[in-house]
Amino acid sequence: MSNTAKKSALEVRERAVRMVLDHESDHPSRWAAITSIAASAPAFPPSWPIA
Repeated sequence: MSNTAKKSALEVRERAVRMVLDHESDHPSRWAAITSIAASAPAFPPSWPIA
């Protein structure tokens, strides 16, 4: 992975974390905030296999 790709991936991850922390109070749990943000952002596909 190139340095540019690594930096971009890191920035996306940092933004996702900030979004979760900013919107955590709008949801009953941190997991609910994570899934809500992940559903609205196509850059965050689920990491678990769908059976």
